[in-house]
Amino acid sequence: MATFELYRRSTIGMCLTETLDEMVQSGTLSPELAIQVLVQFDKSMTEALESQVKTKVSIKGHLHTYRFCDNVWTFILQDAMFKNDDRQENVSRVKIVACDSKLLTQCFHQSRREYDSSAMATSKSHSFQLIEGMELEITVTGLPNGSSVRTEFHLKNCNRTWILHWGCIYQGNNNWFVPSEHSTKQGALQTPFVKSGNDYVVILELRDPKVRAVEFVLKDGNRNRWLKQHTGNFRVEIPWNELHAHHRIPKNLIERRAYTIWDRKGRPQNTALEQQMDYENAIRELQADLARGISIDDLQANSSIPVEKAPSHRRKHDVQKWLQKYAEPITKNASVNSSALAELLKKSVGQENVVSQKSFHVRNYEIAVLQKNVNGDCRLLVATNMAGPTVLHWGVAKSSAGEWLTPPPDVLPEKSKIVHGACQTYFTDMSSREHSYQLIDINFKRSGFVGIQFVIWSGSHWVNNNGANFAVNLKSLNSTSVKLGVDGKYILKWLLDEIAEREKEAERSLMHRFNIATELTERCKDEGEGGCIGIMVWMKFMATRHLTWNKNYNVKPREISEALERFTNLMEKIYLQQPYKREIVRLTMALVGRGGQGDVGQRIRDEILVIQRNNHCKSGMMEEWHQKLHNNSSADDVIICEALLNYVRSDFRIDAYWKTLKANGITKERLASYDRPIVSEPRFKSDAKEGLIRDLTMYLKTLKAVHSGADLESAIDTFLSPSKGHNVFALNGLSPKLLDLLSSVKRLVREENTAPLIEKLVDARIELHPALRAPRARAKDLLFLDIALESCFKTTIEKRLISLNFNNPPEVVFVICVVLENLCLSTFNNEEVICCTKDCYRVSETYRAHDVEWALQTKAVLDRLQLVLADRCQHYLRLIQPSANYLGQMLRVDKHGIDVFTEEVVRAGPGAVLSTLVNRFDPCLRKIANLGCWQVISSADAYGFLVCVNELITVQSKVYSKPTVIIACKVTGEEEIPDGVVAVLTPSLIDVLSHVSIRARNSKICFATCFDQNVLRNLKSKEGREISIHINSTGLVISDGNNSDGHVRHIYISSVSHGVISKRKKFCSNYVISSKEFTSEMVGSKSCNIKFLRERVPSWIKIPTSVALPFGTFECALSDDSNKDVAHKISALKVSLNRGDMTKLKAIQEAVLQMNAPVPLKNELIHKLRSERMSYHGDESSWNRSWMAIKKVWASKWNERAYISCKKTRVDHDAVCMAVLVQEVICGDYAFVIHTNNPVTGDPLEIYTEIVKGLGETLVGGYPGRAMSFITKKTNLKSPTVISYPSKRIGLYSKPSVIFRSDSNNEDLEGYAGAGLYDSVIMDEAEEVVVDYSREQLIVDKAFQVRLFSAIAEAGNVIETLYGCPQDIEGVVKGGIIYVVQARPQL
Repeated sequence: MATFELYRRSTIGMCLTETLDEMVQSGTLSPELAIQVLVQFDKSMTEALESQVKTKVSIKGHLHTYRFCDNVWTFILQDAMFKNDDRQENVSRVKIVACDSKLLTQCFHQSRREYDSSAMATSKSHSFQLIEGMELEITVTGLPNGSSVRTEFHLKNCNRTWILHWGCIYQGNNNWFVPSEHSTKQGALQTPFVKSGNDYVVILELRDPKVRAVEFVLKDGNRNRWLKQHTGNFRVEIPWNELHAHHRIPKNLIERRAYTIWDRKGRPQNTALEQQMDYENAIRELQADLARGISIDDLQANSSIPVEKAPSHRRKHDVQKWLQKYAEPITKNASVNSSALAELLKKSVGQENVVSQKSFHVRNYEIAVLQKNVNGDCRLLVATNMAGPTVLHWGVAKSSAGEWLTPPPDVLPEKSKIVHGACQTYFTDMSSREHSYQLIDINFKRSGFVGIQFVIWSGSHWVNNNGANFAVNLKSLNSTSVKLGVDGKYILKWLLDEIAEREKEAERSLMHRFNIATELTERCKDEGEGGCIGIMVWMKFMATRHLTWNKNYNVKPREISEALERFTNLMEKIYLQQPYKREIVRLTMALVGRGGQGDVGQRIRDEILVIQRNNHCKSGMMEEWHQKLHNNSSADDVIICEALLNYVRSDFRIDAYWKTLKANGITKERLASYDRPIVSEPRFKSDAKEGLIRDLTMYLKTLKAVHSGADLESAIDTFLSPSKGHNVFALNGLSPKLLDLLSSVKRLVREENTAPLIEKLVDARIELHPALRAPRARAKDLLFLDIALESCFKTTIEKRLISLNFNNPPEVVFVICVVLENLCLSTFNNEEVICCTKDCYRVSETYRAHDVEWALQTKAVLDRLQLVLADRCQHYLRLIQPSANYLGQMLRVDKHGIDVFTEEVVRAGPGAVLSTLVNRFDPCLRKIANLGCWQVISSADAYGFLVCVNELITVQSKVYSKPTVIIACKVTGEEEIPDGVVAVLTPSLIDVLSHVSIRARNSKICFATCFDQNVLRNLKSKEGREISIHINSTGLVISDGNNSDGHVRHIYISSVSHGVISKRKKFCSNYVISSKEFTSEMVGSKSCNIKFLRERVPSWIKIPTSVALPFGTFECALSDDSNKDVAHKISALKVSLNRGDMTKLKAIQEAVLQMNAPVPLKNELIHKLRSERMSYHGDESSWNRSWMAIKKVWASKWNERAYISCKKTRVDHDAVCMAVLVQEVICGDYAFVIHTNNPVTGDPLEIYTEIVKGLGETLVGGYPGRAMSFITKKTNLKSPTVISYPSKRIGLYSKPSVIFRSDSNNEDLEGYAGAGLYDSVIMDEAEEVVVDYSREQLIVDKAFQVRLFSAIAEAGNVIETLYGCPQDIEGVVKGGIIYVVQARPQL
């Protein structure tokens, strides 16, 4: 066969193969016919070369390699020279494949016989001798699809046209029937023979397996005579079973043999046509084996090649290439959001009542436009820095932003005139000594214009916006953009108001809705994300049937399709021009159909008539549906068609019809609510089944092409459609591999085995991704295809979860990797998802069965994934829900539909299935790692009444009158534990060394994280009842409360603090002191400990350079004359605070930030920092940042957590004095916190350490995720044991700078731990960097890990020895060197 196909890899052969492949993909040629063309090509090439080639060529060169195998020579020559009679050519390297030409001919004929023999296995031939020397040859062939038979009639030796008069014979009935694909009645068909070469030919394709024979007679069309076989009809038997014998061969066996054939060829990159040829050859080989007597069982036993089996280690992708960041608006025109001219204009005319502003920069010109609301009138001020006579040539828009209308006379400014459908207005010079600009003030009054377009004449030339008009949208004066107090996100209120106002018009039909959506989108497209969000929310309310789709209006499907086409074309434009909106555009397009011009929508109307006519169903439900389709087709019709198909396929079981409708939200009431109601149930004749299935299946494609953008088959067909007029592959740089993948997807989507489909779907998206990031043509088709692939992936992976074995970690991690790849491709600003994917690759490669270390690492990856998914959910909540709340209320959507709006968006997204995977896999990992469902952070038995809260911070200032156990859904780590609480239980991942953890341990309060949602759910069901908590070696034992727990209640009562009084401190007369001057009367324990360590630690432990602002500096600075007003304000606020008004805390902090620095303080600080050679430039900018950081530290005395903590422990808040420790920032690789007495177990012989990348603020500041933690036995410091791996999402990094640390006089009082209550502030803001652990040396290099952890533990042990008691130590690692930045007694 290899010799037979010798010339298919030639240039002409490859061109032919590619052309045939395109024709097969477009549906213009069947795969079977394409294979026959290639077979004929092989024959023709052999014959042509054998008989027609006359010219000879000589070849000379250096023989590099040769081989001889199966009568075929292969030569590789270097520096070869080709020479014939008139020319020669040199080639550096050439490969020559040669064989005996006679052998090639023999091989061809042998292969031809093999091919024919194989074909005979699925064909039957008949021959009839007719009058006048004519001969009729009939070939009956089973087609590869397994469901059709082709019957070919060849009339030979004929010189005129004959007609085939024929009918089908069914089993048990000798009457003639017209085939079921045409109708179901008795009768005959007449088909004329068509001239083909020397023969006349008729080809029939039969699809009904009940047909047992074809009977026919021949009619002479010219002489009106009939030709029969003797006295009866001609008859041809149709042996379906014999013709489709290969379909009894198991499909997996055929695929395995096709794999073997592909493997024998050297695993080439096959096209879809070549894959089909391998499949056909596999069938022939297997048929030949069966003919030799080999059984199916033997063939199965000897076939060991896996077919598309999911590998245990999927090939890693370079996911970093998929990074997408669109944080800032990207525009192609010259507009910017702000400018110096705009600021000057606002300063001149006043900033009051400014509704919007827009600026343009073109060459050296600047144009600023302000819209103001003045006493209810819309005023537009246009300013420019152009010099000399300047004219504004402008028009207005009344209904859509693209209009240019002549302004009415009553809005024309001075120095204006109307010219040719526009207004020309001269600018007024507003120049002065300080500035120079020209201005026009247009008063639109209350005319309701939606926009203005203009160009400018500047003396000698026109100025425009890079070839387009300048355009400014006018905002409605009674509804502007407003902030809703949801994390700083805005909604576009004027847009939502107008949507609500025009909903009555929109509900007339989908045509009206999409036309209005297009107009509003055009007007708001430059309004930031808020505009697109508003449109998306509206479309989702429509898609989820909260809004009326049609009301008393008759509209053609073509008109709906065209309106939808205009809307999606505009969304495509926004996708291309405003990449930061792509996330919202994608969400919107997933909610609507594709639409289309021309006959796309009209086919909906036409084809339903064909279905009714072909299948004799012109009344009842089908006629009611027909009337609805003609009146107002919608996405409901896709569901109705699917329901009808399921009804027919189930042998007309009506429950299948209603089940499909109900599953997709269509009830009897909804069917009856249409303008053309559907109130009847479908009723069809049983013999119409095959025709209905075929016709409804085709009609479903038509409906989906218009109404369903996420339908995979229609998306692929549209994408590959040659009718689009653009080569989408060439223009977008797409690989031909995508074509093969899409073919595989279309094949696999119909099969039960989901494993191969999952990979193919993601691989197709990967191939598509580069074009989606920077589309050059047909962006809408690219986007709809990707949306459809993503939707299919979600459905397929949900099916895969049903059979997924969660006790097989490699299989689960493999699936998680694939799902993560899909999420990377779907997510914008996806850097962290990419890091998680790389980390998942890492753990998939390092799997070891029952390995605790592997389980801990994998659990850390999944913990981080959960945090990322939760953050994505919050992102959507902040972005979308405010608009959903506002618009939903305006449109009177039911409350539940509004409340779950964002939740439904998230559930429909690619992250939902990943969350399910992680949650179901977590218990298995915990079991391998020997972890229970609880992590105990503070060990204490407890007894109390159960209370459930969403967030701990919302009750931190509350006082419970009886012992209380709180279940808090969210804990950040920065909260205070309320008075009266004896235990806090939460699902949140909390650092053992977070503030709330330390508070719990100090107060002997039980604090634990629960990883089992079922356990937590069961506990919540006991809210209001008494429970008892007991700590044992496996975690928590929780039982219903009883009297035997009285001793626990006694512990709770006796542990309440009786109050600690801190001592006031006095100012030492110096604003800044060096570390040598530190004393307990001048600074807090942080500073004193730094001095102590600097004088005593060994040289390998480094202590950063430090100075301090001593106690009393704040009070002294506040009393300075420059701060009298601030001091008075703070004093008044403190009076209100002492009366219980907690809102004044924030006001006091803001007042502190308004303080001015006394000149001596500034001079002393700069002098000290320079003399200590710290990283401080001393310029004005550095000073301003330093002074602000100092004020923030002082202001933190009044943060809510610190104030509440003082009240709880009865510390005199007014007596708290705040020194400020100033240290050089060590820009290290890692930061760590050591507890030399294990705080979790209380073991004094264990050192417990947590470590993070970058600065330590992520560790002590309550940043999401867990730090890497390890314990070290003091008796064996060289053998640290890792107990958890990191899931911190970000690392903080700073350039060389200084940090200002709070150092109060109540840092470490007995009975009260003030450390961590107050703020430390870096002069230069630290940069947040997403952490990539996939190649982190601390994780992947065990030797490095042990060396570093041992050194950190040894430093902790040294410092504990120096103090003689357990220590809480913070430090940094830089280049392998240990720095200790502070130490305090461990509490």
